[in-house]
Amino acid sequence: MSKAGLWFKMLASGAIVMIGGPALVYYVSPTEEELFKRYNPELQKRSLENREQKQQDFDSFVSKLKEHSKSDKPIWAAAAEDEARIRANSMEEQRRIAAEIQKRRDEIKRHSISPD
Repeated sequence: MSKAGLWFKMLASGAIVMIGGPALVYYVSPTEEELFKRYNPELQKRSLENREQKQQDFDSFVSKLKEHSKSDKPIWAAAAEDEARIRANSMEEQRRIAAEIQKRRDEIKRHSISPD
């Protein structure tokens, strides 16, 4: 066999593998609707109930990504700073609530100890 024939066979077999492989995966893979139909009714009901919450979570995730991408820093650095800021705010809120609870406890103690 000539070298041209060998090259043609190799190019043809490569094209079959490169085109046929993904085409086979596409053909064999089920769609989301087919997977959903295979769920048992309880899972379908639970999935439908959680769909809106998952969509809201995804939308908030995308909006945060857009917000972080506007900064000059890499997205992961901006996200880390945002998480640190949120964590600090929540810790401050917890301290404020703890101080308010302690204040109420002290007030209750004062009123229960003082003779009326």
